[in-house]
Parts: sequence; structure tokens; C-alpha cells
Amino acid sequence: DVYSLGVMAYEMAAGQVPVRVGVILPFTSSVAGTRALAQSMLKAAELAMFDSGNPTILLMTADEGNGGAAAAQAAQQLLSQGAEIIVGPLFGPSVQAVTPIARDRGVPVLAFSTEKSVAGNGAYLLSFMPQNEVRRVVSYAAANGHHQFAGLIPQTAYGNVAEAAFQDSVAAVHGTGGDVEHFAPDAGSVATPSSAVAKSGADAILIAQGGTLLRAIGPTLSLEGVTKDKVKLLGTGLWDDDRALAREAALEGSWYAAPAPNADAEFVNKYRATYGAARAQLASLAYDAVSLVALLSQGPAYHGFTTAAMNDPNGF
Repeated sequence: DVYSLGVMAYEMAAGQVPVRVGVILPFTSSVAGTRALAQSMLKAAELAMFDSGNPTILLMTADEGNGGAAAAQAAQQLLSQGAEIIVGPLFGPSVQAVTPIARDRGVPVLAFSTEKSVAGNGAYLLSFMPQNEVRRVVSYAAANGHHQFAGLIPQTAYGNVAEAAFQDSVAAVHGTGGDVEHFAPDAGSVATPSSAVAKSGADAILIAQGGTLLRAIGPTLSLEGVTKDKVKLLGTGLWDDDRALAREAALEGSWYAAPAPNADAEFVNKYRATYGAARAQLASLAYDAVSLVALLSQGPAYHGFTTAAMNDPNGF
């Protein structure tokens, strides 16, 4: 690798025109897990660059920080360095800050946010949308004989999106109920709403939560009489982020929507072989993003990332 002031590139032959790709990720986020995710996504982006075999690609990095003004400053920095496309940022508010700045220069933004509302006007989202996951798991439950729905939804931005998708999805499958109980995102607040949902009479309960909170909710529902033979627990892609959930007895037999388990096996193995560690769950998105950039950059210089090319239905 050749590193210089946040720049990564092949060694290009004399006379070659570099394809300058800006990468905005939260490298200095106040959350340690987010910083680790940003580093893993950057490594995946580097891996895609070298796998592409395109010696003209130049990755230039800038820091999303905690979003907002920091993300806007990152976009201005990369555009001043000649970025033809921006990969990232990660969070919705950052995408909102970056998009108008990039659009003024005619530069598309290929971001990783799950907030559908920030897409458009030159911003494209490469991410796992909670709306799609909720719709898929509810429709699957309905197709398999479950028609009385209820939901346990966190009082978060993600929860708001999941709840709206849940209500729409239940209506679309002509389900009944659709009762929703909300909880604050801490373990001490799940008992009362879990008890209420358990008494709702639902035969399918959507839990739009993962991790330690999900581990607290599962046993609570069991204690309240929710049994596997009568009630199917449903989840979103958040369940896929924690492989330890497979060992939770209270969640055995549940359904959740996520990519096929081995869909990215080749990438996972290559990442581990290259960096000697496991990739973060979302790192494959950065690999796909730079792979797309490499494919589109094969045309004439400064003409690869047009609206028509980005919206090509035969592309990514």
C-alpha cells in the first residue's frame, strides 16, 4: 500500500489519470464500536481497490466524526482534492450534510445510511434497509400461517422506521392486531412492554431490537407465557449482527430477515487472510461500493459516474 496524507493508491504509470474516490467514515467517532467499524470498512474498501486490478483508482479519506458539520467539512476537503465520487458517509444526518455540497459539484454520493429519507438528489444508499427487512419477515410469517401480529419497538430513530414499516406490512398481508409496545433502549425498561405484548393474543411478535436488549426480551416473553409452539418471534437484520443469539434458548425457532449466511463467504475469508482478523458486519458494503466505483471508472476520465450509470438496472 502507498499511504500519504490519507491517500491510498496503486503506483500509477506515467501519464495515467487517477480516478479520485473520496471516502467519508466516522474514524474519530465518540463511540469506540463505530470507530472500529469505520476502520474495518476502510480496510474492505482498500481490499476492493486492489481486487479490482484498476491501477488508476486513488482512495482519499476524510473524517465523518460525529456527523453534521464534521461530515460537511470532510466533503469540502475531498472535493477540493478532486474527488469524482464520494463513498460514505455512514449516518443519515451526515449524508444530509454532505449531499448538497457534493451535488453543487455534480459529484454523486454512495452512502451507507439506512435512513431512506436521505436518498435522492445525488445521494444513493448501499445499505440494509429496515423497511425491507420488516416487510420480508412479516410477509414470510403471514405466508406460513401467522395473522395476528404485535410489535416490541424501541424508542429510537430506527424504531420509528421499523414501526411504520411494521404497520404497513401487517396491513399489506391483511393481518390483524398490529399492536405495538414501546420501550426505552435499556434493559430495565423491557419487562412491562414485554408483558403487555405477551398478553395481546398475537401469534407473531416483531422485536425490532438486537444485542443485549434482545437477550433480555426473549426470556421475559417466555416467563410471560409466550411459547414457541404458539407464538413466532420475528426480527430484523439487527439480529444478524450478533451470532451469539443463536445460543439463546428463548429465541430458538424465531425468524428474522437478513442476507443469506454464506453470501459473502469469499469476502469474509479474503478479508481475514489479508488482515488477520474478522471483518465488521457492514464491511462488505464498503467492498461492494468500491467494486462498483472500479467498474464504473473504466470509461473516459471524469465521465464514469453519471446519473445514468449510477441508476443502471444491470449494475449493483
